Amino acid sequence: FGRTEPDEEIQDLLRASTGLNLALHYLSRAITFDPLVTTVDARLASQIVWLDGLIMNVDRTARNTNMLMWHRELWLIDHGAALYFHHSDQPWQAQALRPFAPVKDHVLLPQASELDAVDAAFRQLLTVDRIQAIVQLIPDGWLTSESVEVSAEEQRQGYARFLEARLASSEIFVNAATDARKALV
Repeated sequence: FGRTEPDEEIQDLLRASTGLNLALHYLSRAITFDPLVTTVDARLASQIVWLDGLIMNVDRTARNTNMLMWHRELWLIDHGAALYFHHSDQPWQAQALRPFAPVKDHVLLPQASELDAVDAAFRQLLTVDRIQAIVQLIPDGWLTSESVEVSAEEQRQGYARFLEARLASSEIFVNAATDARKALV
């Protein structure tokens, strides 16, 4: 795929990409999501804004939605800007309790009118056991390198603790999104 990609921008991205990457499916002939063309219902918009608040994904703006339309379905792509606490000098505990101010630029925020209902539903679905099961799926190769001094399991547990803390205080990022939405609509 990479060697035959005709788009120069994608070629540059592929060359610059280092390490292991995950792709679930190649979306042949998918088109970039355009909020001026495609309307997302309030529930789905709220679910996506909530997820991005949980994982602190700063990269879903009108300028770069990181969403594709494929066979009339919305697909979320490129979560490389999420969970950015692992690039920070600050302890994860402090970052887990942040309100996530970048939500103000989220492309779906204007439609996300069901954040409280989604928060209640997702808090029931995303349990501590489920978070543990998810982080156990992360391959060791994604977590180990010469520059990292902790084991893959210690890193998994760091992600789990961050997500658990974020989930336990989800009202912080939900309130930030709700306040930012009120300023828009």
